[in-house]
Amino acid sequence: MNTYPTTPDTIVGGATILRAGGLVAFPTETVYGLGADATQPKAVARLFKAKGRPSFNPLIIHVGEKDWVNDFSTPDSRFQQLSKTFWPGPLTLVLKQRDNSAIASLATAGLPSVAVRCPSHEIANVLLNTLGRPLAAPSANRSGSVSPTLATHVAESLGNTVDLIIDGGPCSVGIESTVLDLTRPKATILRPGAITLEQIRSSIGSVTMANGATKTPKSPGQMLSHYAPKLPLRLKAKTAETREALLGFGPTAAATLNLSDSGDLAEAAANLFAMLHLLDDPHRFKSIAVATIPETGLGIAINDRLRRAAFR
Repeated sequence: MNTYPTTPDTIVGGATILRAGGLVAFPTETVYGLGADATQPKAVARLFKAKGRPSFNPLIIHVGEKDWVNDFSTPDSRFQQLSKTFWPGPLTLVLKQRDNSAIASLATAGLPSVAVRCPSHEIANVLLNTLGRPLAAPSANRSGSVSPTLATHVAESLGNTVDLIIDGGPCSVGIESTVLDLTRPKATILRPGAITLEQIRSSIGSVTMANGATKTPKSPGQMLSHYAPKLPLRLKAKTAETREALLGFGPTAAATLNLSDSGDLAEAAANLFAMLHLLDDPHRFKSIAVATIPETGLGIAINDRLRRAAFR
């Protein structure tokens, strides 16, 4: 298996693979990403093929430093404020793309906009700065399936389609970044995530939420069916049915696994995908029931993932 622990040699090897047009999976604070040099169209095309991802679904471009954004986009004052407050971190900003952008057109699905973020995970940051180029990096799993928060999840989902998997342990946040569209007069959250609506409002004021899914996504995470386990998912459950696993939240003795015994939403987010991976076993269960998660703060992002995972 092409999974290696994090060492200086592994990082340098990963950067060498990426420069040559290869694919490298690496940890971020949110989930594991599958990286390709965003400036190489063939590398990006290989990434789409490895994931089985539809070409109309754009990718997030990861940068090692805030200033890299100026090379391919036109950031405004809202970007300056948000990046000052939340970068590096789990916030993706959708910006207007420059006409002479070096980002491969496939990475942005041919749109005039580009989604970009600067991850806070040390391994991701060192890899980016060793490479010295932006990385197109969606979650390192087959498209539409449960996102990976461990290197083993990547290996199980993508196998040898990835040239190198850098094992950096579990992801601390556990769900994908918030995506905020700054190409509109009013900033709009396209995908809820680790940075909450309230936090963004405290930084730039007026913000709105996009309405539901779309057939022409402007960012990842807008498809109606996404993050899905193989087993059916039942939401807002109080008890488990016959041969059904119960994913609990808060104090309960009946749960097969519990996202957070104490009802802590940050802990629940960090555990969400890892626990879905563990329960997604048709030899043990016929389906997965999930307890009610409060629709507040980080719970908005957790419920967004669960609704898309449950859609059939």
